[in-house]
Amino acid sequence: MEDVPLTLSGRDGDGGADASLLLELVKSLIVEVHPHTSQVPVTLDREFDRDLGLGSLELVELLLRVEDAFGVTLPSRAFAAAETPRDLLRVLDSADRRPAEHPAPIPSGGSLKETSSPVAASTLVEALTWHVDATPDRVHIRILNESGVEDELSYKGLYAEGASVAGGLLARGLTRGDTVAIMLPTSREYFPIFTGVLMAGGIPVPIYPPVRPSQLADHLRRQVHILTNAGATMLVAGPEAVPLGRLLRSHVGSMRHVVTPESLATERGGALSSPGPDDVALLQYTSGSTGHPKGVVLTHANLLANLRAMVDAADVSGADTFVSWLPLYHDMGLIGAWLGSLYSGMPLVIMPPEVFLTRPARWLWAISTQRGTISAAPNFAYELCLRKVDDAELEGLDLSSWRLAFNGAEPVSPDTVERFAIRFGPYGLRRTAITPVYGLAESSVGLAFPPLGRGPLVDRVEREAFLRSGRAIPGDAADADTIRFVACGQPLPGHDLRIVDTAGHEMPDRQEGRIEFRGPSATSGYYRNPDATRSLFRGAWLDTGDLGYIADRDVYVTGRVKDLIIRAGRNLHPEELEDAIGNLTGVRKGCVAVFASPDPELGTERLVVLAETRETDDQTWADLRSRIVGATIDLLGTPPDEVVLAPPRTVPKTSSGKIRRAASREIYERGTMGTPPAPVWRQLVGFMWSGWRGRLRRALSAAGAFAFALYTSMLLIVVTLPLILLLALVPRQQWRMWWARTSARFLVRLTGTSITVHGLDRLPSGTSLVVANHPSWLDGLVLAAILPIPSRFVAGEILSRRALAGFLLRRVGAVFVERTERQRGVSDTDRLVEMAGQGQRLVMFPEGHLEPTVGLRRFRMGAFVVAARASIPIVPIAIQGTRSMLPPSHHFLRRGSIQVLVEEAIHPSGNDWAAAVKLQHAARTAILRQCGEPDLE
Repeated sequence: MEDVPLTLSGRDGDGGADASLLLELVKSLIVEVHPHTSQVPVTLDREFDRDLGLGSLELVELLLRVEDAFGVTLPSRAFAAAETPRDLLRVLDSADRRPAEHPAPIPSGGSLKETSSPVAASTLVEALTWHVDATPDRVHIRILNESGVEDELSYKGLYAEGASVAGGLLARGLTRGDTVAIMLPTSREYFPIFTGVLMAGGIPVPIYPPVRPSQLADHLRRQVHILTNAGATMLVAGPEAVPLGRLLRSHVGSMRHVVTPESLATERGGALSSPGPDDVALLQYTSGSTGHPKGVVLTHANLLANLRAMVDAADVSGADTFVSWLPLYHDMGLIGAWLGSLYSGMPLVIMPPEVFLTRPARWLWAISTQRGTISAAPNFAYELCLRKVDDAELEGLDLSSWRLAFNGAEPVSPDTVERFAIRFGPYGLRRTAITPVYGLAESSVGLAFPPLGRGPLVDRVEREAFLRSGRAIPGDAADADTIRFVACGQPLPGHDLRIVDTAGHEMPDRQEGRIEFRGPSATSGYYRNPDATRSLFRGAWLDTGDLGYIADRDVYVTGRVKDLIIRAGRNLHPEELEDAIGNLTGVRKGCVAVFASPDPELGTERLVVLAETRETDDQTWADLRSRIVGATIDLLGTPPDEVVLAPPRTVPKTSSGKIRRAASREIYERGTMGTPPAPVWRQLVGFMWSGWRGRLRRALSAAGAFAFALYTSMLLIVVTLPLILLLALVPRQQWRMWWARTSARFLVRLTGTSITVHGLDRLPSGTSLVVANHPSWLDGLVLAAILPIPSRFVAGEILSRRALAGFLLRRVGAVFVERTERQRGVSDTDRLVEMAGQGQRLVMFPEGHLEPTVGLRRFRMGAFVVAARASIPIVPIAIQGTRSMLPPSHHFLRRGSIQVLVEEAIHPSGNDWAAAVKLQHAARTAILRQCGEPDLE
């Protein structure tokens, strides 16, 4: 993901040019020391240590640069007292000016110009706060219910209600990074709940409520998969869905509470959280059309990068109005409609999906009456308007305000866009408003938009050449035997698209292949799914799973890789055939699945057509089969191997209405096609029974974990008591180190813990400084067990004040350093440099104190300044497995295994600050590559 420049806030009222220059100096130091945190906004009130990651040594370097840039001599109190750039600015005002040897650098940027969107915001919460400050009472969301009654929510109202929800979540024990599932329909309550989860430091996980009672068991199984994968600690559901929520909780071990919006809004909790740009803002679970849903990890930075790119490409402003019926558990509705409106400042008019589905004309009338300028929907919605809206319902309709009619989320039909333009042209709809787009959750939501005002562009290609070789040769418009594809636009600003073959080689224009992309909106992977994440990435590129080609910079999507059917040397895409069969009289449109099934006898693939019909007469069925075979031959030049006619609601679909071809093939191969679902009560009883079995398994597992924790606690006492006695009596420090290492190895052996060490031979025999990541309290014990003697640990001064820990560490030769008092911190650095010069091996954890958030944190500069000044090598060590055995927030040990990877020693290139920074970057990169945790910087 590309870095986004830091945002500077140095206006005239805050010190004018001095403030701008100071903030520029802070920014440049952050980029130098922590290059991956360039999205952190630098303002006068950000704290150096907590917010900007500048510790004692970094602050010393900053003060030197400030003195040079401003031509002043700063008083000593500046180092001890300055907590923020504003504090330093006040010191500058009273500092003694001295002639500058060089002219001060010209600050970049300048004052922020007036905008209608929060261009400086680095998180969604900051974007909302910006609007609250700018236009607190402006209507943000207008909710339309089935009877047309409106309910409104302002920016100020959303913030206040979200803060109230956050308090309720915190009161129920929500901690930073916890996942909260939201199973709510489109309603006023949804928006404060989602906002409140972010304000409380949690991660929202939208899931969809059950719709069809006949498919209740299948729905619950899919939700259990999502909730288990997400590790959801809480489920927010409407009162009517609470019983189902409790059923789900019986299957999900991590879930502690099932709550309603009303119960959260009436409670108060602790202080609100301030998420960072690289914190996870959303787990967007894919619809699962080709398998189990996967949780796409999207950070605040990902989402804001995508929103800014879409706003730019669509020329969106606060003067627009977005009208939506899209469900809020789907990325197009949640991110494209709501969060896009939140960022850009345009009002959102929203109605529940069922209001549109029962009477599609309501969507068009909402655009007309609300003077909507932007709306979006999958292709089926436009088709539904064509088939289900009578002319009598359109009298007085005015669609002239509609400037962007986005069509995406599923294959775009050239017939649908053309007929929609013709049908609604007389009601003010301009053909240029119809805007096919391309996107996917892995790119937040949007990836390609067409040029504004162009309208739909349809490409005709020669059928035979395309099916045989994938070459999209332009065909004659008069030739009926061509395949038509709709252009879905060009990459959004800052994003790239390419087409590759199966070996990853880039393809020329008009050659079909796999669509790959990259850009700042791209996810870092799937949540707790390393196998799927590995298959997603091709180096710096991400695989969309879609097939397509590029012509004149436009991308044309031709199908899904997993749905491609290879038959007699031809590549068959099911969408065109499904659409053609769906148009046959007697077949339910949009309820046709075409897929390949292995033929066990011939070893080839069979072409199967599954079509829903309401017809029941045998003769009608025979005629319908004949017409389906004819349509298949007309399109593909070959008949299907089997045509299966089934009653309504047989073809599985995703929550967004896509055909689940893999699931269709599964029920076909199981032979359960058309089997009526079990009664709802039987589905619920079966689900409850499986839940009780799961509870029993978890109870037995918990009992085993408790017994192991009790055993290890007793073992720790048994081992520690003799160790304390020996450390107190043994006179030589080297002997005490030997006893400490022997005791650590003894504990490892008796707990059955496996420690696998790779690369220990890379550790220099002479002086060196070992740095390691610090995910758990076990890390020191692990390193004590594997590192040769003597190795002296460097620990925070706070540990020396703890009776038992301080005694043990002192007796094994640990060195204590001050991390909060700046003057002591600098003098402790000098002491470590002196020790390193005496030939001692030092061991440090540059992340500092432990934190429960999973991931590699910023590295403080102390260890690397010591190594550079003492001219000794840094040895990076990556530790895996200790966090899962003893997380920072837990007190009892779990079973597990540990891996330790020792990297090659890194020698300093000099003894100055620049050499220390290089050491820090190189060591952190090496550890990040091997520690198996995300990059929190």
